Amino acid sequence: MAEAPVIFSDLLRRLRAGARLTQEELASAANLSRRTVSDLERGVANTPQKETVRLLADALDLLGPERAQFEAVARGRPGQRVSAATAAAAMRSLPRDVASFIGRQRELELLAETAAGAAGVGSIHVIGGMAGVGKTAFAVHAGYRLADRFSDGQIFVLLHGHTPGRRPTDPADALVGMMLTIGVPAAQIPSGLEARMALWRDRVGGKRLLLVLDDAASSQQVLPLLPGRGSSLVLVTSRRHLYALDEATAISLDILPPAEAAELLTHLAGRAGLRPDDQAVAQITRLCGYLPLAIGMVAGQLRHHPAWSVARRAAELAAAVDRVGLMATENVSVGAAFDLSYANLTPGQQRLFRRLGLHPGADIDGYAAAALDGADLATACGGLEALYDHYLLTEPTQGRYRLHDLIREHASALAARDDSRGDRDRATARLLDYYQHTAARAGALIARSTRPAPATAADAVPAEVPALADFEQALAWARAERASLVACLDHASTAGQQVRVITLTAGIAGLLRRDGPWAEAITRHTTAAEAARRLGDRLGQASALTDLGEVHCMTGDYSAAALALGQALGLYRDLGHRLGEANDLSCLGLVRYMTGDYRAAAQALEQALGLYRDVGDQRGEANALHHVGIVRWLTGDYPAAALALEHALDLYRYLGDRAGQANTLLQLGGLQYTTDDYRAAAAALKQALGLYRGFGDRAGQANALTYLGQVRRMTGDFRAAIRAQEQALDIDRDLGSRLGQASAIHELGIVRRLTGDFPAAIQAQEQALGTYLDLGIRTGQASALHQLGIVRRLTGDYPAAAHALDQALGIYRILGERGGEAAALNETGTLHRVRDELAEAEGCHRGALKLARSIASSWNEAHAVAGLGRCALAAGHATQAKHLLRQALEIFQRIGAADATDLQAELDVLTGRAAVG
Repeated sequence: MAEAPVIFSDLLRRLRAGARLTQEELASAANLSRRTVSDLERGVANTPQKETVRLLADALDLLGPERAQFEAVARGRPGQRVSAATAAAAMRSLPRDVASFIGRQRELELLAETAAGAAGVGSIHVIGGMAGVGKTAFAVHAGYRLADRFSDGQIFVLLHGHTPGRRPTDPADALVGMMLTIGVPAAQIPSGLEARMALWRDRVGGKRLLLVLDDAASSQQVLPLLPGRGSSLVLVTSRRHLYALDEATAISLDILPPAEAAELLTHLAGRAGLRPDDQAVAQITRLCGYLPLAIGMVAGQLRHHPAWSVARRAAELAAAVDRVGLMATENVSVGAAFDLSYANLTPGQQRLFRRLGLHPGADIDGYAAAALDGADLATACGGLEALYDHYLLTEPTQGRYRLHDLIREHASALAARDDSRGDRDRATARLLDYYQHTAARAGALIARSTRPAPATAADAVPAEVPALADFEQALAWARAERASLVACLDHASTAGQQVRVITLTAGIAGLLRRDGPWAEAITRHTTAAEAARRLGDRLGQASALTDLGEVHCMTGDYSAAALALGQALGLYRDLGHRLGEANDLSCLGLVRYMTGDYRAAAQALEQALGLYRDVGDQRGEANALHHVGIVRWLTGDYPAAALALEHALDLYRYLGDRAGQANTLLQLGGLQYTTDDYRAAAAALKQALGLYRGFGDRAGQANALTYLGQVRRMTGDFRAAIRAQEQALDIDRDLGSRLGQASAIHELGIVRRLTGDFPAAIQAQEQALGTYLDLGIRTGQASALHQLGIVRRLTGDYPAAAHALDQALGIYRILGERGGEAAALNETGTLHRVRDELAEAEGCHRGALKLARSIASSWNEAHAVAGLGRCALAAGHATQAKHLLRQALEIFQRIGAADATDLQAELDVLTGRAAVG
């Protein structure tokens, strides 16, 4: 049966309808009059001019056989066959590859591997990403790299999902063009989507085609275009996540890495001498958000304006109020690309998008979005997911969304254009109220003590807030929101909202204390205290000063800590605020014992303990008992120290306070180390370290590692000791804890001395001593001087050794630290013995023995007995010497001290049983 002739008027009308254009829009695109288009479609003009046909074909984006068929019908020869050469060329219709294509190697390799793995069955890949990220360039570049695997052709189809002035291509119309491309005569193409799908899949079944479907609007637009069987590869690009393409492999393109972005800019700019490592190049690519389209815009400007300085263009972008507006060339701009995605949103989604541009922070979750948009949680989460679907948001972690920097600027500009100032201010206020309220709740759960209720709080309670039931949940929320909380705090400060500055800073105080950096915490609390002072908020000022004093204490600046805490104490007493006074006294007690004033420390802590009991604050009582235990330990009253710490631990367990348990186990472990119970010390410290790691307390981890390193050293495991101290040192450096660094370095110095590296030991102890002197840590000074005395003696510098040990003894005696005094006396006795001053040596060891037994320090006792034995040996009393040395050996063995090994060898030599050779 003969094919029905194709009439030009019908074909033009069908192609225009397929392109979703009105007669006026087609006429405008082809630079023709509407009357011309109308006459051609009505058949009034049956023989259009060749130039008119060309203009219409261009406006309709006709390519290959489809264009040839259109031109043939216009000439009145609809049955004209397309030449084999023309058909073959049409089957290779990929656009020109981008010569400047850079990077994306990982994604290209993934695509090549999966395409090879799908040989014989075909595969579909959806290439997604935000506007301007280079999806089409990637698909075309990949197409050329893979072209030789698909010998039956490579076809490119533009689906116009985001083409200005055009509706997305109807799948039925796309199929017409695709079938014309593979050589199906127009007269054989049926009407109706289902019939066209069937014919398309029949004609390409068994072929090896590479099909690029560019700028898809939806899965529904793509599904009818897929080959039904065979070994074809389909690459789909889209600004949306196409979830309904079940068997597709998703390739989401991100922004370029900085190095590749710099390479792209220098290549496209075409400037002689411009290098990827130039500072201005790095600044421009960063300001472009490492987005290929934006980088291309700026590079094009530099290429076509040779008089422009790269550095000056970077400065202009940095200073620009509308940075996105500067990224444009001819009729292409970054802002216009973003607008196409924005135009596809519903009004509610557009409003949420604009309000996200008001958020001071980098990312957001459903609760914050609900506050910002004035919506319920479900609606806000749905809106965020919709924006994610359109690649206007990324989701770096589950439930948290982020705007690219340039998209954020664009959203903010749209908000300024489309929303009133009042609407914007109300949205921002709702967001800040949400963060202020939730941070206060989280801060109360994270804080080490019960905080005084603030005089200034959020006026409105948000309708939707996360359920923070315990310490772990609160800490996890605060850490996830840290960047947003700090950004909101900075926004409030810039806007002069002093009440928010006070309350938001108080809300993150516990987080800053735990995670640091403490230099930032000091700045924040100082600012909050000054804001409260200006407002006349005396309770807020006192609370900020207490937070400030606590952080100063953690950094080792005890004079600044004492000053801030003293000011806060005066304010609390003036206000009659007993809980605040108790908190301040507890912290002040910590400062006092860290600076060696144990009497003042005990007095402050006993006052705090009484106040806590009066107001019924059990957490505060546990905190005070914890610190009382430390003071008792430092003054040598070990039984009282253990009793206070165990009472504190019981209270923390009753309260379910895991942080308090960890802190107390840490101190119990230290106490057990001091009393030579190394096994119990290791167990308590491991338990504390596990708790600290469980809730991410890095300062606690460093302290536990330092103590564990000491235990490992005492039991002879020097490798484990070094590993623990180096881990602690790394953490303390990150946190900015000078005291922690000094403690770890001091311990490393001891291990270096024990392993024979005397120069490294001296260097470490001198470094630690300098820090202890700067911080006013007298116990640390005494310990470092003690260790320097030992190393100086071992290297034969007896005068320097004697001087250091005399200084250490003097400090220990002033502090009343009997354990340290006993150890220094033993070492002084050793120094006298090697100088043949036996009477002085024996006197020192006897004094050390008396002190050791008064505080039940087995390690010091064993050293004193061993020292007396060596004095006896030097005096020629071998029998007495062996008896004393065996007595010391038994003590070392009982407590598991590594000193037992050396002493056993010494006894073996003395008794003639040492191994020969």
